[in-house]
Amino acid sequence: MLITKEQKQELIKKYGKGPTDTGTPEVQIALITTHINALSPHLDTHKKDHHGRLGLLKLVGKRRRLLDYLVKKDINRYRKIIQELDIRK
Repeated sequence: MLITKEQKQELIKKYGKGPTDTGTPEVQIALITTHINALSPHLDTHKKDHHGRLGLLKLVGKRRRLLDYLVKKDINRYRKIIQELDIRK
């Protein structure tokens, strides 16, 4: 369910500017997206897990805020990340 250390390092390497770059919005959006994609099937099978659902909604909101920030800063980076992660808007 959680992201393994190797998966996290791979995402940082792919979307970050360096091996320790975890602060750029692209890396944060990619990490949150993989967490959301891992949590969604759990909530499909466990319909009464309301705490998990609340956590999912908070993650979606956080990703939305990061995407809004990226739109204001650089529209080309925003378009690239939503295309690569297949996030619809």
